[in-house]
Amino acid sequence: MNKTHEIKFESPTFARRIKGMLGVDFYRLFHTPLFYIFLVIAAIIPAMVSAMTMMPDQNGNQITLYSNVWQIIAASKSLNVIEGIADYANMNMVFIFGGIMVSIFIGHDYKSGYVKQLFTTHAKKQDYMISKSLVCAFAMACMCITYFIGGTVAGLLVGYETDVNIGSLIIAILGKIIMSLGWASLYTFLNVIFRRYFGISVASSFFFGTGILIIGAAAIVEGLGLPTSFLNIFLYGASVNANLSSGIGSLLVCIVVSVAWAVIYNVAGTKLLNNCDVY
Repeated sequence: MNKTHEIKFESPTFARRIKGMLGVDFYRLFHTPLFYIFLVIAAIIPAMVSAMTMMPDQNGNQITLYSNVWQIIAASKSLNVIEGIADYANMNMVFIFGGIMVSIFIGHDYKSGYVKQLFTTHAKKQDYMISKSLVCAFAMACMCITYFIGGTVAGLLVGYETDVNIGSLIIAILGKIIMSLGWASLYTFLNVIFRRYFGISVASSFFFGTGILIIGAAAIVEGLGLPTSFLNIFLYGASVNANLSSGIGSLLVCIVVSVAWAVIYNVAGTKLLNNCDVY
């Protein structure tokens, strides 16, 4: 009697799909000079900023930009409105240059035809969004670390003071690193939107990375005499919680906002890819 053997092919689980795509993306990240170039840039930036010990204010008077090593890493207190260049000239700058790196990294997917090949094999669009967000978040977190190293060394060489609440400093650094997930998800989403226009995707990443929108909103709200704390539900607004006066509550805000925005942008990006020509 002949027996018919049926061969069943089981579709890979979500965990296996993500593991495979992460493996490919991490391989591409570690084997491109782009990643290492931006790590070096992140280390050089604070060294250059720390060299600017004096800056003119709005009245032309010379003011001291920094007095403490750790002000290069994070602001002294939570500020939704930028009062001076030193308030933003800290690890927040990683989110600007990190956005440019993400744009180049994802832009190469479309220029090289990798995306077309990937989605032709029926890869899930959500897997692409999640993998890119996680890998780019990792890259930006690494940039935060090299920024910290460069900023610390430069500040010590310049001779700044080193007094700090160690707990708050650690929380500030962790908060910035955690915010990398939200920022990477935002940049991945922006690059999906402007996938055919590389220049616009880079410009949009730079624009959002500066936090101009939330800073402007905070200035208007503060001008009306209203509290600005509610702006912390926004990505950049939450970033200001990672400062040298931070406590556990500030870290929790960074975690909640970063994860929430990662979910929002990944869902939005997946829907966009599912409902349009991805090429």
